[in-house]
Amino acid sequence: MTQRRSDYPFGLDVRVRWQECDAQGIAFNGSYLGWLEIAQAEYFRNLGFSIYRVAAAGYFDSAVAKVTIEYKAPVRVDEMLDLRARVARIGNTSLALEVAIFAEGGAPDDAPLTTIEAIYVGFYADTGRTRRVPDSIRELVESWESAGAVLPLATFPELAAAQSGSVEPAAPTN
Repeated sequence: MTQRRSDYPFGLDVRVRWQECDAQGIAFNGSYLGWLEIAQAEYFRNLGFSIYRVAAAGYFDSAVAKVTIEYKAPVRVDEMLDLRARVARIGNTSLALEVAIFAEGGAPDDAPLTTIEAIYVGFYADTGRTRRVPDSIRELVESWESAGAVLPLATFPELAAAQSGSVEPAAPTN
């Protein structure tokens, strides 16, 4: 996993809240999964769609299959964090999201405080069977990761319809 802030094209700031900390004011381990969720949702929102809406529309849903967290330094209540995210790999039915947590306002070569790798597997919620990552999502991610360009959602009519909620859920295929 990459270790420099400048290697992650997407980022957002969050404040460490008291509810995310133990009695000493240090973020407890479960908080990091919440920050992973924030980074994932905002990464895809940056590409023009909500992972929640497209899942509800039956276009594409995914489940976490594996999460690896490496804690390198503690974070404390009221600190500002820079969550950086990137999709490192897209397989046939899965994608790997990497999130690195940095102190807000640091240098591009600063080391992360924490790194998280999450493997998401596409699946059909009604059957639990795996499903392929749609080409539209692949193209959006590849454009963003390679060139920092967000393609217009209108380029992908089925994804755009799922985003707007005007599509019927897809039937499972073999």
